[in-house]
Amino acid sequence: MTDMPATPRLALPLLAIAQAQKEVTHNEALVLLDALVHAAVEAGPLDDPPADPGEGQCWIVGAVPSGAWSGQAAAIALWSAGGWRFVAPRPGIEVVRLDDGARLRFDGGLWAGPATIAAPAGGSTIDSEARSVIGALILLLEAQGLLISG
Repeated sequence: MTDMPATPRLALPLLAIAQAQKEVTHNEALVLLDALVHAAVEAGPLDDPPADPGEGQCWIVGAVPSGAWSGQAAAIALWSAGGWRFVAPRPGIEVVRLDDGARLRFDGGLWAGPATIAAPAGGSTIDSEARSVIGALILLLEAQGLLISG
């Protein structure tokens, strides 16, 4: 749907005055909203489209996409009854990656995953209670998809 009026943030197609087949534009907007509200992706970034996508499933497209994803680097790819649809991410958009539970954020150029942090180790004075608490905190942050332990 090129040259159609669109919303400023998510580029959802808008109905035009005296437009024929308004349901097509309206349905396209609903499909995109369905993918972006409480966004969750199966995996990614991936360069190759999955072989057998399910309707409504989304992925993050990698930096060097191939096949049906060619030319869509960093986009969110959505499989629907009409085939692949792509949404260009805006800086700050966040998604949950379902294959590992990580929260990814688009920084304007790349999808950034959680920070990596190592478990406490070393030092001349070892406080086992403090290390235990820090280890438990790291596990909780990992469970929320906010970091990955190293």
